[in-house]
Amino acid sequence: MDYRTKTEFNIQDIIKLIPHRYPFILIDRIENMIPGESLTAIKNVTINEPFFQGHFPGQPVMPGVLILESMAQAASFLALKTVDNPLSKNMLFSGVDNAKFRKPIMPGDTIVIKMRLVKRKLNLCKFEGEAYVGESLVTKAAISATIVDREGA
Repeated sequence: MDYRTKTEFNIQDIIKLIPHRYPFILIDRIENMIPGESLTAIKNVTINEPFFQGHFPGQPVMPGVLILESMAQAASFLALKTVDNPLSKNMLFSGVDNAKFRKPIMPGDTIVIKMRLVKRKLNLCKFEGEAYVGESLVTKAAISATIVDREGA
């Protein structure tokens, strides 16, 4: 398969493109990517996640800010797949609007993240995203980010 038309990516493909590493890589695979338009990412949530030790003992809940970060990482993958020489670029999260958290995410859940590139002007990008567990919408937000040169690239 031609890499430029590939639509599914595993964790090895993801860490080749975005610089996040354990314990902060928050997406496990990409499904159904339409380059420059949208993608679906998967995050499998396990009790082994380091944040569950303190959030909250006896009632583990994934922090909302990390749900937004997983959405931003998926958006980063989508945007970086559209630039020339993507390994020399990085994407920095610059804003979030209209975030809604409708249901907690807990160990054992699989998050399905759907991100759509709404607008790109030069290096500024705007995305709309939704996160689901099963059929339930758990989070939605509009995310802004900027494509920048990667340090050391």
